[in-house]
Amino acid sequence: MALLEVKVVGKRFGGLQAVNNLNLDVPKGGVVGLIGPNGAGKTTAFNLMTGLYTPDTGSILLDGYELAGRAPHEAVAHGICRTFQNVRLFKSLTALENVLIGAHLYRPESLSEALLSTPKLRRDEAELREHALGVMRTLGIERWATELAKNLPYGDQRRLEIARALASDPKLLLLDEPAAGMNSQETIELMHLVRSLRDDHGVTILLIEHDMRFVMGICEIIYVLDYGEVISVGNPEAIRSDPKVIEAYLGESPDEPHTVPGSALQEESPSL
Repeated sequence: MALLEVKVVGKRFGGLQAVNNLNLDVPKGGVVGLIGPNGAGKTTAFNLMTGLYTPDTGSILLDGYELAGRAPHEAVAHGICRTFQNVRLFKSLTALENVLIGAHLYRPESLSEALLSTPKLRRDEAELREHALGVMRTLGIERWATELAKNLPYGDQRRLEIARALASDPKLLLLDEPAAGMNSQETIELMHLVRSLRDDHGVTILLIEHDMRFVMGICEIIYVLDYGEVISVGNPEAIRSDPKVIEAYLGESPDEPHTVPGSALQEESPSL
C-alpha cells in the first residue's frame, strides 16, 4: 500500500515546465530513489511534496491526506519531513538544540503552558530532551550534544540534519542528496544508517542522490526524471540497463547499455 501518492503533478515557472505529469508512489516501509541529471526537476518535486511550492496541477496524498496547497508546517504535522541539498542547521545552537527544534514539532506545546512554565511543560521538556538524545544516539552523534552545530565535522552535520528531521517522528522522510560531500567510507556508513532507519525504526524513505553506488545499493524502487518527466521506473537492475536512462545521463543511446565504459550506472554497489 502506498504511503505517498503523487498523481499527475505539474509545476511551471514562467516558460519553464519544471515538473510535468509526475506520477510516483512510495510504499509504506520502502526506500525509494528519485534520480536524474542536474535540472531534471528532482528538488522541485520535493518542494512540491513538502509545501514549499504549490502544484499547478495534480494531487499529492500522504496516507490519504491531501498535501497539495498545504503550508510546510501542515505537511510536517501530517508526517512528512525532509533534509536539504545544502546542510541547513542553526549553526550557533548546539547539536541537541537543533534536534529539539524538530522534537517540538513531534510534541508541540501551548502558548499558555510556555508562558506559565507549568509542571506539565517541564515534564514534557524533559521527555522531549530524552527523545532528542535518543534520536542522536540512533544516528551516532550523541557525543556532540553540547557542541555548537557549526563545529561538527561535515559528515556529522549531515547526520544532525537527519536527526532533526527524525525528531519530528515522520511517517515519510525525504533525503535530498544525503551523501553529497561525503567520502567513500562515510557514504557506506550512511547506507547502513538509512537501511537501519527503515528496518529498525519503521521510517519510509524517499531520497534524491547523484551517487549511483549509493542509490543502487539502498533503493528497492527507483524513479528517473528527465526534463521534469518520469522516463523510467524499476528496480536497480532494470534502471541500470535501461537505454533511456543511459541516454539521459550520457547524452547518447548505446545499443548495448551493459558495455558502456565509465558510466556511473554500471558501477558495482558496495555490499551492505
